[in-house]
Amino acid sequence: MSYRSFTIHNRKDWDEYINQSYAHEGFHTWYYHSLNNEGEPLLFVYEEDAVFIALPVIKRKIEGSEYFDMTCVYGYSGPLSNIPLENLPVAITTQFKVAFTGFMKEESAICIFSRLHPFLNQHHLLENIGGIKDNGTTLYVDLSMSEEEQRNGYDKRLGRQIRSLRKMGFVIKEADTIQEIEHFAEMYYKNMDRLHASSNYYFDVQHFINLLNEEYMKNKLILIYDGLNLMCGALILLSDNIVRNHLSATSPDYLNISPSKLLTDEISMIGRRLGKKIFHLGGGVGGKEDSLFNFKKLFSNLQVKDRIWCYINDEPAYNELVLKSGVDPNPEIKFFPLYRHPNRKTRSTTSEPETTTIENLN
Repeated sequence: MSYRSFTIHNRKDWDEYINQSYAHEGFHTWYYHSLNNEGEPLLFVYEEDAVFIALPVIKRKIEGSEYFDMTCVYGYSGPLSNIPLENLPVAITTQFKVAFTGFMKEESAICIFSRLHPFLNQHHLLENIGGIKDNGTTLYVDLSMSEEEQRNGYDKRLGRQIRSLRKMGFVIKEADTIQEIEHFAEMYYKNMDRLHASSNYYFDVQHFINLLNEEYMKNKLILIYDGLNLMCGALILLSDNIVRNHLSATSPDYLNISPSKLLTDEISMIGRRLGKKIFHLGGGVGGKEDSLFNFKKLFSNLQVKDRIWCYINDEPAYNELVLKSGVDPNPEIKFFPLYRHPNRKTRSTTSEPETTTIENLN
């Protein structure tokens, strides 16, 4: 059997592998990775005969050291293959581990964090590399059931509220101007302020515009208006089979009537019209069954495990950096990698974003 591994930087070759994969999302594409400003986007590819495994990563410099680490983009990425990952032969997954850990060593990368895609069974490939952790569950709506079955599964009070909101004659439309995107962004920032969100969630207006770039992405910005007043909106991501509410916001003037309930129901209808199979609602903050999780559960009780991957390839170097950071290596601290913890002794003097944290994933 012949095998090889290599790294891709350019769009053409990157997306050629992504498009040949058994299943993927916009999160995996070169363009989505190019929007990240934390480090250098890389696509690691392992090929053995007619089978390939591709893993997109962001390679980041570790300040004050000779090392790098790797992370994932905001969203659900992780490894892909041209066959279902659960069907990969053990011999291939074993050799992939050898090749990938060698790749990390060549790149001077001591560890990697990645959020895993809940519907792609990526843990089958990565569990033999270590560091797979459960992160609660996420919720979804099965769009293959009838519209009536879906709505009968809603919380009864929720169903009444949505019917009432639909009777109010609010205008639901897809954004088609830069001005509408800007108005949505302003509303989004106010929401983040109200929720005391971390800096990771403050995307600039250009980021929203980029996500709606029709040349590279299939996404839509759905807005609900009360006359001329913007009530709420959501930037929804579309893949071959999945629709998801990626970023959303509600005007503080309309919080009392919860138009996000109407918006969520409408996103499911858009998914249906576009032939999608799953409306992925997501979970609570950090995998917790919090108020956000309970809101989503009003729409569906269908759940799938959420997993993350925290793998250390160079334990001595990692431990040395944690020691220098001054962070308590308490296993109860859910932050990876620990040396990037906000309470470390040395802080970055640049505007580079912090790592994605286990506590701050959804």
